[in-house]
Amino acid sequence: MAQSSIDQSTATSVSETLTSLTVKKHRPVATIVGGILVAVIVVVFLIDVPGNPGYGWPTVLEYLFAPEVLQGVLLTIILTVIAQTAGIVLGVLLAVMRVSRNPVFSWVAAAYIWFFRGTPLLVQLIFWYNIAALYPTIAFGLPLGGPSIEFGSANVLITPLAAALLGLSLNEGAYMAEIVRSGINSVDAGQLDAGRAIGMTGGKLMRRVILPQAMRVVIPPTGNEVISMLKSTSLVSVLAISDLLYSVQTIYAINYQVIPLLLVACAWYLLMTSILTAVQSRIEAYYGRGFDPRARTGRLRGRRKEDAR
Repeated sequence: MAQSSIDQSTATSVSETLTSLTVKKHRPVATIVGGILVAVIVVVFLIDVPGNPGYGWPTVLEYLFAPEVLQGVLLTIILTVIAQTAGIVLGVLLAVMRVSRNPVFSWVAAAYIWFFRGTPLLVQLIFWYNIAALYPTIAFGLPLGGPSIEFGSANVLITPLAAALLGLSLNEGAYMAEIVRSGINSVDAGQLDAGRAIGMTGGKLMRRVILPQAMRVVIPPTGNEVISMLKSTSLVSVLAISDLLYSVQTIYAINYQVIPLLLVACAWYLLMTSILTAVQSRIEAYYGRGFDPRARTGRLRGRRKEDAR
C-alpha cells in the first residue's frame, strides 16, 4: 500500500514537471528562406516567359500546326509504335530464353542483352545505317559457300528508315527482356509446381500462369519504356529522317528561329508523353486490381460502412 502511494506521488511529480516545461517552437528558417527564393524564381520566370521576345510566341503559334511539323509528329508516332511493338516481342522471346534451362539459349540471350545495353543507342543507329560496309549483300543461307537466298544490296534495303527501326527495335528488345524477366521471376515458384502437377506443358505454363501474373510487374516499367522510346526517336534525326525534331530543324535552318521551333517540338513531345502517361496509369490500375493497398483500404472502408448500416 505504501509502495503504491509512493509510485503515484512520483508519477504526479513527473507529470507536473512535464506540464511545467515550456515547449519551444521549431522555426524552420532555412526551409522558409528556401521556399521564398524558389517562389521568387518561379514568379520571375513566369513574368519573363510571356514578355521575352526571344521566345517568339507568334512564331510558335505559326508553326505549331504546320504541315511539316504534323508530318514529323506522325512519323514519330509510327516509329514509336513499330519499334516498341517489335521490342516487346523480342524482349519476351529473350526473357524466355534467359530463364531457360538450356545453357545455349540463356548465354545467347545474356550476350545480346549485354551488348545492346552496353552501347549507346546513337552509335547503334549509325552502325546499322552503315552496315553495307560489312555486308554489301543481304542474304540468308549456309556459310562456307553453301546455298543461300540473296535479298538484295544492303545499300538499297537498309534505308535510313529501316536502319532507324532496326536500331530502335533491337535496342529496346534488350531492355524489355530484363523487364519481362523480372516479371517472370516475381511469380511464386509454388504456382509453377502446381501447374506442372496438373500436367501443363512449359509453353502452356508460360502463357496461362506466368505471363498473366507477370504483367502486374511488367506494365509500369514498360510504360516508362514507351515514353522513353517516344523521346529516343529524336535520335534518328542524325539519319536525316523527317521525324518531329528533324522537321523543326529543317524549318529553323531556313528562318533561323531556333528557339521558337524547338518550343514547337517540346509542345508536341509534352502532349504525346502526357497522353501516354494517362494511358499507362489506366493500364496499371487494371492489372493492379487486388494488389493496390489503397484500393484494398477503400474497399475495406466501404464494407465496414455497409456493415455498420
